[in-house]
Amino acid sequence: MRPDILTPVFASVTSLKGVGDKVEGLFRRLLGKPEEVRLADLLMHLPSGLVDRRYRCKINQLPEQGVVTVEVTVGTHKPPPKGRGNIPYRVEVFDETGSMSLVFFKAFPDHLKRVLPEGETRIISGSIEWFRAEAQMSHPDHIVTREEFAHLPQIEPVYPMTAGLSSKVLLKAMQAALAKLPALPEWQDAAWLAKNAWPDFNAALAACHHPQTPAATDTQSPARQRLAYDELLSNQLALMMVRHHMKRASGRVLRGSGELRAKIIAGLPYTLTGSQTQATEDILKDMAQPLRMIRLLQGDVGAGKTVVALMALATTVEAGAQGALMAPTEILARQHLATLSKLASPAGLRLALLTGREKGTTRDNMLAELAAGRIDILIGTHALFQDDVSFRNLGLVVIDEQHRFGVHQRLALQAKAEQTPDLLVMTATPIPRTLALTVYGDMDVSKLTEKPAGRQPIDTRVMPLSRIEDVVAGLARSLAQGVRAYWVCPLVEESEVVDMAAAEERHAALAQAFLGKVGLVHGRMKGKDKDSVMDAFKSGALSVLVSTTVIEVGVDVPEASIMVIENAERFGLSQLHQLRGRVGRGSAKSSCLLLYQEPLGETAKARLQIMRDTEDGFRIAEEDLRLRGAGEMLGTQQSGLPVFRMADLAVHADLLAAARDDAALILQKNPSLSGTRGEALRVLLYLFGRDEAVRLVTSG
Repeated sequence: MRPDILTPVFASVTSLKGVGDKVEGLFRRLLGKPEEVRLADLLMHLPSGLVDRRYRCKINQLPEQGVVTVEVTVGTHKPPPKGRGNIPYRVEVFDETGSMSLVFFKAFPDHLKRVLPEGETRIISGSIEWFRAEAQMSHPDHIVTREEFAHLPQIEPVYPMTAGLSSKVLLKAMQAALAKLPALPEWQDAAWLAKNAWPDFNAALAACHHPQTPAATDTQSPARQRLAYDELLSNQLALMMVRHHMKRASGRVLRGSGELRAKIIAGLPYTLTGSQTQATEDILKDMAQPLRMIRLLQGDVGAGKTVVALMALATTVEAGAQGALMAPTEILARQHLATLSKLASPAGLRLALLTGREKGTTRDNMLAELAAGRIDILIGTHALFQDDVSFRNLGLVVIDEQHRFGVHQRLALQAKAEQTPDLLVMTATPIPRTLALTVYGDMDVSKLTEKPAGRQPIDTRVMPLSRIEDVVAGLARSLAQGVRAYWVCPLVEESEVVDMAAAEERHAALAQAFLGKVGLVHGRMKGKDKDSVMDAFKSGALSVLVSTTVIEVGVDVPEASIMVIENAERFGLSQLHQLRGRVGRGSAKSSCLLLYQEPLGETAKARLQIMRDTEDGFRIAEEDLRLRGAGEMLGTQQSGLPVFRMADLAVHADLLAAARDDAALILQKNPSLSGTRGEALRVLLYLFGRDEAVRLVTSG
């Protein structure tokens, strides 16, 4: 049960005066929440900056951009001509140094004449814009008299916003929510608080939402550090509690004879790398223990994780059990089936595939075979954990691209076993250590650091989109030599908001240049259509595959040796690295071309430079975290990733390490979270939405 003290902050934002369903909908969009927005969600939306009204400039001192406060005399009102609603209403204002315009769209003239009477003095505050070298302000945030200005906050927070929501409405709701925050118990260690000179939780929130100094919203201010630490501690504590609970569930001893493994290794066209051998040994050692295995296999694109996973699955079959491999997309699940079938055939392993596409008698027969134990390894998407899927004896669960699955999905698959199965989690997204801690807690980690023999270095080049004709001409020369190429575009269809070449448009243009040789794949296509295009590309019937990022993981066509990424500046580093890893898989010399739209910003320039400089995924991931922060780096919408609201991992990495140590100490001394601090820590976990962890403690 959620502690009673939190009831006020878990009320809907619609309980606030002036917040109806429409505004609540805007708050949902702002906070990226599919369900009801509560006061706690709103309070964790921290300011990104502030307006300092203590300084007032003259019109001739106005900056290029930013929020400004100016004292002016109201001049002429200029309403638009009758029937021309698309033209804004303008009000000229001036001081002794110059003049500027106030601009209002869909204005109410009577109201404007009332708040801006000609000849009177007003203080206006809002964002400055320049139009044909003249200063203007659209819909000022404040238009007040000198007397009213005295009551305005001199320092006001500025929040990240969404279209349709006014800062005035958000500010008012934020202050009302803050007033409803009850005095919460202190969950932090007293000595730790004193050492850092941090305020209590309520005071820290108030300092951010009611800034008294320009430094208040800085990520290194005591208030921000305190809030970041609270969020990180809740994350680490919850992960460790789940981990502790999973570990405590008795595992099973899975020890194989090595016979099937030996057959697979003998059939490989290459020798395993040192790190593949080491990772396999670590995994088999864990599986042979009576304690449950929970291990992360982290390997760069093309480092050979699939072979290592197959070694573990083969050992499971040798021990008389079955294995399951879950992938996030159907393309990847089918790719795994194709790859593993080839590798597993010398050992005679029986593999099957289950996705949402298998239906009717085919599906029924497969499920009967699975329940009877006549399928050794089942590969599939989230369809694997539907209620009617039952294994005879599930011993090992392998989850690929783990961060795309939520905790519920992982637990549902593991619940398919009578005895708790071992868990091997794989990711090809190189994750910096700080971020890995927040996603995987203290899972045991095996890293694949070498590329398998025969993998080619990739020549990466950066070029402006203005030279696209040269690129197409170069592609024509390569295709004439039998080369195959990927061409990646970020969008599926033309968008007015994002001005870029959509995949369908690019496909049409390239199809004219290379008649009958260009295919298109995107996320909205039906599975069968996608498969037929992919098969044509693999067979060589198609030479160019135009695609969205659906090919980011798992697509393996060794004959493809050119990767063109359009609008590369719009992709994150880790995503660019994943995409580049689709080439360099065969014997041919491979290249990756990053096309960018000019002009290029500093961050985008740095990102593309790193791609040119290195193919080391772990270095790329560290740089990505530094340049963009964690939320954007791995895509905040991916379900298994924690989305931090108050902590910024690029800034607060040292706090994460401290939170991890603190969480370990808490669980060592007080695993049931009892007593005064234990009860306060339960409040912390509920406050940050870590209810699952508390339920594990209460269920014993």
